[in-house]
Amino acid sequence: MSTSEFGQLEVQILKDIAAAADVSSLDAVRVAALGKSGSVSALTAGIAKQPADQKKAYGAAVNAVKTAVQSAIDARKAVLDAAAVDARLASERADVTLPVRVGPLAEGRIHPVSQVFDEVAEIFADMGFSVAEGPDIETDDLNFTRLNIPPEHPARQEHDTFYLSPTGEGPRMLLRTHTSPVQIRTMMSQKPPIRIIAPGRVYRCDSDQTHTPMFHQIEGLVIDEATHMGHLKWCLEEFCKAFFEVDDVKMRFRASHFPFTEPSMEVDIDAAAIGKPGRWLEILGSGMVHPNVIRNCGLDPEKYQGFAFGMGLDRIAMLKYGIPDLRDMFSADLRWMRHYGFSALDLPTIAAGSAG
Repeated sequence: MSTSEFGQLEVQILKDIAAAADVSSLDAVRVAALGKSGSVSALTAGIAKQPADQKKAYGAAVNAVKTAVQSAIDARKAVLDAAAVDARLASERADVTLPVRVGPLAEGRIHPVSQVFDEVAEIFADMGFSVAEGPDIETDDLNFTRLNIPPEHPARQEHDTFYLSPTGEGPRMLLRTHTSPVQIRTMMSQKPPIRIIAPGRVYRCDSDQTHTPMFHQIEGLVIDEATHMGHLKWCLEEFCKAFFEVDDVKMRFRASHFPFTEPSMEVDIDAAAIGKPGRWLEILGSGMVHPNVIRNCGLDPEKYQGFAFGMGLDRIAMLKYGIPDLRDMFSADLRWMRHYGFSALDLPTIAAGSAG
């Protein structure tokens, strides 16, 4: 093939390259020219057939065509790739004015009791409390006897406590009526100092607007050698300020009686903390742990003392979030959950307060 023919072949291939409208068309031109059976590849294969004195010049001419074709293909491919990206950006452009499609993460809701549990745990964790748990089915000994509750106490009666069927092996088991057995288990298994909260489900035979047969409770326990009533008062005041997200809260401590604490106190708060000034609301019971309870757990009441408190998670959730009827919390009503529930991403923190 003469030099002029090389030039004509190169011009034709370059025209085909320039006319390629997309990457696939360009690739077809590349295969036709530089593929195994392509026109330029055929010229390369013909170098060996040339006379010895012409091989060098022939080979140089073939390589020049090959280099020009490859360069043109690379340049055209860059142009086509850029055009394809521009076309894709134009066709896949998002219309930010369209409404957001609501997904499961946005539609799902955290139950107010679960949210309040997280809030309370966060607050007491900041005070140095750890979380302790125990079984829902308890023994009479842990639920009553070791808590200094006498045999004739009304709480032991079947009109107040859910007992399981007898098995013939000792006293009947029961559904715990408070989370206090967790305190007993902790004192029997750990040496002081002890600082725990015990949240969980509890069960009592009661049902009305503010009571249900199953509800949620959280109790606190501190046992060491130096804790006194002032520490209890400070702990509860700080909790109420953090939980109700107020700078100050008025509290009233009323003398009461619980078998497991002495002295015992009911605690009321001024309803101004929840936007209803002029009313006192009972929120929890508390007191210094009774020496008999400490002794029943294998500790020396002459050496150790401490305080305990308990409150209903459902009740404080109702107070804080304006929920009128406790029974609605367990009704499985999605409309209720959408109204009172919390977003799954609304995590309560000490710094930011409760979410939602």
